[in-house]
Amino acid sequence: MTSASGDDQPGDITITPARPPVTLTPLRWWHLEQVDAIERALFGVEAWSVGLFWSELSLPDSRYYLVAMDPAGAGQGAAPDTVVGYAGLCAYPGDGYIQTIAVRRDCQGQGIGAGLLLALLRESVRRGPDTVWLEVRADNPGAQRLYARFGFTPAGIRRGYYQPSGTDAVVMVVRDLRRRLAAADPGTSA
Repeated sequence: MTSASGDDQPGDITITPARPPVTLTPLRWWHLEQVDAIERALFGVEAWSVGLFWSELSLPDSRYYLVAMDPAGAGQGAAPDTVVGYAGLCAYPGDGYIQTIAVRRDCQGQGIGAGLLLALLRESVRRGPDTVWLEVRADNPGAQRLYARFGFTPAGIRRGYYQPSGTDAVVMVVRDLRRRLAAADPGTSA
């Protein structure tokens, strides 16, 4: 992966299209069954409930949720138009918060998570926040690397954040998002 300038610098945002191609579309109630299946497969007892997703969807002024749809069913055993990932943003004046990002295990490593994250960051800038925060499991270095590619840096630790496992969360933040997105993706009006 390279930055738009061609020479990666710490904090640069790198953009790689998702492979296989997926379609990002707003998360709707009819996606929740598939989202819940992914959520439970990835997060087990720490999974969000369907009720929590319903609650998030009821707040469109401050929330933005997407699903990644596989139109060709390219995931292992996936039917066409299958949800292969999802992500959510909470955006208030001043700050945005990545609420969740998840990609089916058999579809990970194909750029789908990066595509979802990029869409959330663009939406944050569109809504106003130029600083975005998130928490990521301390035992998930792959996700931490993904966020670092988009300019997120560690800002602290939340001890015992994930329950019931008691796993720590690494708090990460990216600032000056509008400038970073414009530099990484000059074709957009970030």
